[in-house]
Amino acid sequence: MEDLIKFSKENRKEFHQVPEIGFTEYITTYLIYEKISQTKFDIFIGDDALSTEDRLGIPSHDILEKSYKRALNYGVPKDFLNKIHPGKTGLVAKLDTKKSGPHTVLRFDIDGLPIEENESQTHIPFTEKFISKHKGEMHACGHDAHIAIGISIATYISQHINELCGKYTIIFQSAEEGVRGAKCYTKKGWLSDADYFFSSHVGIVSEKVGTVAATTSNFLASSKFDVELYGKSSHAAANPQDGLNTLLAASTIALSLNGIPQHRDGLTRLNVGTLHAGQGRNIIPDYAKLECETRGATSELNNFMFNRAKEIIEHGAKMYGCDSKITIQGHAPSASCSKEMIQMIKESNKDNKNVINIIDEIAMDASEDATVYMNEVQDKGGKATYLLFPYELKYGHHHPQFDIDESVLSVAVTTFINILNNLK
Repeated sequence: MEDLIKFSKENRKEFHQVPEIGFTEYITTYLIYEKISQTKFDIFIGDDALSTEDRLGIPSHDILEKSYKRALNYGVPKDFLNKIHPGKTGLVAKLDTKKSGPHTVLRFDIDGLPIEENESQTHIPFTEKFISKHKGEMHACGHDAHIAIGISIATYISQHINELCGKYTIIFQSAEEGVRGAKCYTKKGWLSDADYFFSSHVGIVSEKVGTVAATTSNFLASSKFDVELYGKSSHAAANPQDGLNTLLAASTIALSLNGIPQHRDGLTRLNVGTLHAGQGRNIIPDYAKLECETRGATSELNNFMFNRAKEIIEHGAKMYGCDSKITIQGHAPSASCSKEMIQMIKESNKDNKNVINIIDEIAMDASEDATVYMNEVQDKGGKATYLLFPYELKYGHHHPQFDIDESVLSVAVTTFINILNNLK
């Protein structure tokens, strides 16, 4: 077990250096492929791993091409890259022990964030020289740790295949950030006969290392969407009457969206994150774009927010004679963990020396597209949970100085192994 934990720490440092945003994880996918190739798992990539038409929020052609060329320069073989380009990243590994038992699916997210990593003497990845090599991209949410945990679990299953039973599917999922990637793996059918589904996150809340939450609550349903407005450009002084001003339409929409009342049945949220419009001070702008999101404590509440937002967007555009277009860039439903798994997780890890306390649940109060898998499995009679492995956070997730306490890796790896050894 100590070798696996050391392996996890080494892998985490390696992946921390090559963060890639969702659907551009070319280097990451290849490095995972190399390591899983050392196990007895069958590996699926590209069109064999995901349903390309069900991807959400695919990056622009320019971003995909830049990431492809970067991966080539890194040394990823061209024939491998061509199987996962454009934007068909991530990997699924499957193993059948050929012995009667449950089908267990585990999901680990692999994408980084568009954040410039801090370079200061208080930031361990910088001082220990495993900081991001990709300017403007960073593993600022712990997905590098998730990858390392997943590889260790696959290695353990492969090494102990004679002691285990049933089937195992491990999804190394691209594009969790922005809740964009889960749907395209689910639609491929990997969970069609799953008995158990597990996912997890390191951090989230600040607790002593060794604390484990057997389930997570308060997953917020969310819709991420872009709004594009199309008007008519004209000279702001000579012919203002001929213009259809998308900047004014966008501004009106942004302000009006924030006027949607809170719902009495539960938490609701809306945010306009960006607004881009205009080419110059004397030009009436003919194009504008907003990036927005809605959230709700339930899928129904999120739908309420999104439908009200659509009405405001359409009417706001018409006020200025503009046309509007809404494009969904990400979506996650609400979900609830299977409470009956709590006792099994506690019982499995009662003698785990790395675990000091297993609590029933911790509230997420955020969105996660693992809920797509959870609902898929539960709707067909299976059980699903999302574990948390906290540690004492010095900086929050998505911060330029975010870092994990590597001792949390031993907690996560051993907890999962003990669970797998006790599934029936």
